[in-house]
Amino acid sequence: MGLSEQFIGSFLKTNAKDMFIASKLGRRQDNGYGWPQNFAYDIMRQHVESSLKNLDLSQLFLEQLHCIPTEQMRSGKVFDNLRKLQQEGLIRFWGASVETSEEALICLEQEGLASLQIIFNLFRQHVADEIFAKAKEKDVALIIRVPLASGLLTGRFNERTTFAATDHRNFNANGQAFNAGETFSGIEFSRGLTLSKEIASMLPDERLSQWAMRWILDHPQVTTVIPGATKVKQVEKNVEASDMPHLAEETHRQLRTLYDKKIKANIRGHY
Repeated sequence: MGLSEQFIGSFLKTNAKDMFIASKLGRRQDNGYGWPQNFAYDIMRQHVESSLKNLDLSQLFLEQLHCIPTEQMRSGKVFDNLRKLQQEGLIRFWGASVETSEEALICLEQEGLASLQIIFNLFRQHVADEIFAKAKEKDVALIIRVPLASGLLTGRFNERTTFAATDHRNFNANGQAFNAGETFSGIEFSRGLTLSKEIASMLPDERLSQWAMRWILDHPQVTTVIPGATKVKQVEKNVEASDMPHLAEETHRQLRTLYDKKIKANIRGHY
């Protein structure tokens, strides 16, 4: 509801140099609006203007659709609305965050698409086969979300780990609230713990989370990775992945073999 944007807006008042500010729209439920009203031009404009007010900006560098229904993408109207907002100068570029490769391919047919935000990690490797070449052909930036599979790829969890009632890793662990493929990248928690250990055994050292992100960055089509963090130390650790050496080709092959044999068939939800 704009709270994060307000925090960032306050920060930008004294730290705005060389920053690219992106936001998303499409999932707000306030003022009686929701799906499908959220995708009408007037409502999309209201949401962009709200973001600009919260951020104290005159233009968003990037506005993205926030995992909206597939049929809304197919209709194409939301993309026309984004083009209009771009023409009016409220946004510089526009993109989309999606849940499935099918949705990614729908978006990649749209002229003017600047970016795609997708789930891609060691528990979701096949996505590269399905959309990376097309994204490169269209010169579309790939923004990788859920890179650590909701924390499964950090090595910090074990069988005794519990999550707060308000944490999606609790209330959506098995898809009770929304797409099961979003939480833990669709892998059942206990199985994910076992698979994470197998992945860790193939890596050069114990820095599982950094190597998991380095694996993503080893794909040249990837533009950036957006891991979550609640502590400054976690941010610093995440950033370290950019300076780490590429994983060996043999390691990449081993990780893909593990994925094909033991991981892919266990993904739940739509992806």
